[in-house]
Amino acid sequence: MQDFTDDLADLRRRLDDAKAYLRIEAAQARLVELEKEASDPALWDDPDAARRVTTELSRVKDDIDRVDALERRLSDLETLDELAREEGDESLGGEIGAGLTGLDADLSDLELQALFTGEHDERDAICVVHSGAGGTDAADWAEMLLRMYQRWAQRRGFAFELDEVSPAEEAGISSATFTVKGRHAYGMLSGEKGVHRLVRISPFDSQARRHTAFASLEAVPALEEAEEPEIDPEDLRIDTYRSSGAGGQHVNVTDSAVRITHLPTGIVVSCQNERSQHQNRARAMQILAARLADVARDERRAEMEKLSGEKRDVTWGSQIRSYVLAPYQLVKDLRTDYETGNISAVLDGEIDGFMESYLQWRRRGGEPAV
Repeated sequence: MQDFTDDLADLRRRLDDAKAYLRIEAAQARLVELEKEASDPALWDDPDAARRVTTELSRVKDDIDRVDALERRLSDLETLDELAREEGDESLGGEIGAGLTGLDADLSDLELQALFTGEHDERDAICVVHSGAGGTDAADWAEMLLRMYQRWAQRRGFAFELDEVSPAEEAGISSATFTVKGRHAYGMLSGEKGVHRLVRISPFDSQARRHTAFASLEAVPALEEAEEPEIDPEDLRIDTYRSSGAGGQHVNVTDSAVRITHLPTGIVVSCQNERSQHQNRARAMQILAARLADVARDERRAEMEKLSGEKRDVTWGSQIRSYVLAPYQLVKDLRTDYETGNISAVLDGEIDGFMESYLQWRRRGGEPAV
């Protein structure tokens, strides 16, 4: 019968390593403290403190529960394998093999947590897609990227909120702002910040020539309300306008869209996807606060690249990743050299491999964790 001894031993080693780098023993002690704090009737006298406690409690408990579940599954497989060998029962081989495959996948997902070393990696992410050089093709490419990240978020089980879309003149979009909500959303998307290059036969060229287009992604970590910096109303110019997505594709047409310009920094944020002007304004202020906090962190560190990524023109020679559809098909990250020929899957949101390879590259010293 098939020998699973080495496979089980390898999974046992990986699980023990995970317990160490996730500091599960310390987490179990911390869980006791947090549960005591959460049961205090006076906890919600300070709502901000209460939210911090309940958020940490949820995350610590999630880590412990995940490890405990993997431990039970591995122990069951070890017992099943021992039973099969003692009784010479080859019929259990399929069940053990399937269990090993599933456990390997779930353990790999857990191991990814070791790569989240940035201060803000656990947070939600506020992102902006911009079209760059390439005319109509660039605007179309920006819309393709927006869809790619939306599909990726759906695959991960993250919430995706589209805050604002600015349609381009002929096709596609000039920009879009969106928020991805879920644990480690910012940690995953931090490696996507930068310029993305597309090479393809242009659908907008009557002679079917190959064109190159550029678009970029910006990402900043979302803030808790108590962390938001104070913003002087005198520093703001607030405009309202009628929002519109291409044929109603992105947002409902309303008269309540809000655009806020922060005069000292020149930062402009918009929101048009909420039901009222008041809600759009509140959401735009949250986005502005996150972006101002990003600038403040950069100023404190005096190294712009550490949080927002190196600022580059959205054009030739500045891309982090190339997506080639013609004359061959290849997506390649120029920092990590990770690549795949399955470009349709990538554009449909299967980009975890690129994100994980970036995080591994970052841990090896390729770029500072922030």
